Amino acid sequence: MNVQSHQNMTFWQERVDLAAAFRWTARLDMHEAVANHFSLAVNEDGTQFLMNPNQRHFSRIKASDLLMLDANDAQTMDDPNAPDPTAWGLHGSIHRLCPHAKCVMHVHSVYATVLASLADSNLPPIDQNSATFYNRYVVDEGYGGLAFEGEGERCASLLSDPEKQVMIMGNHGVLVIGDTVADTFNRLYYFERACETYILALQTGQPLRVLPHDIALKTSQEANDYPGQAERHLNELKAILDTEGSDYAS
Repeated sequence: MNVQSHQNMTFWQERVDLAAAFRWTARLDMHEAVANHFSLAVNEDGTQFLMNPNQRHFSRIKASDLLMLDANDAQTMDDPNAPDPTAWGLHGSIHRLCPHAKCVMHVHSVYATVLASLADSNLPPIDQNSATFYNRYVVDEGYGGLAFEGEGERCASLLSDPEKQVMIMGNHGVLVIGDTVADTFNRLYYFERACETYILALQTGQPLRVLPHDIALKTSQEANDYPGQAERHLNELKAILDTEGSDYAS
């Protein structure tokens, strides 16, 4: 298939953005083998969505590779090109039950997973990045195994509050939601950086300089209202990929 016919596929720009996010996540080593998944809803109620194909490495995913799925289609896993069953269980459940979660990104990135492995998986506001997530995450304390459909529905039930845009998945990893690919990837990136700072700070054994509630809350609101930063971030990443001759947008 040539580039022109690729561009005739539905939701082409959304596909390109999602493919770029896959490529950059791999470059940052925030993926895990072929086990993690991103999805993006493309209809108003969020039930039809794009997602990566089964067992494809993030560094190889192209815009034209992405699957178009329907969260209400009970026959999805019978298709020869069915997605990974845990991806379907988790992302299908979220897109079916949480219409505000337009984009969903789930990874086992190192520092977020370390945080998810601690007895206390909360992220204190010790710097600007971590304060960005103040009062904007939920900790899943009930890990029940691989995210097949029942586990996926349980996880989706924790995302009913649109203000909670990050789920720290205890004993598992992290899941981030947002309105667009740019919004969600930017949030995923900064959450991993915040976790890295926190874990490294813990390793010093020194007392933490935790921001007071009012300043943390103010910083969180300011960061989440900051205009255009997520879009500019993704556009710059796509520009780098384009300059390098990447085939992500094919």
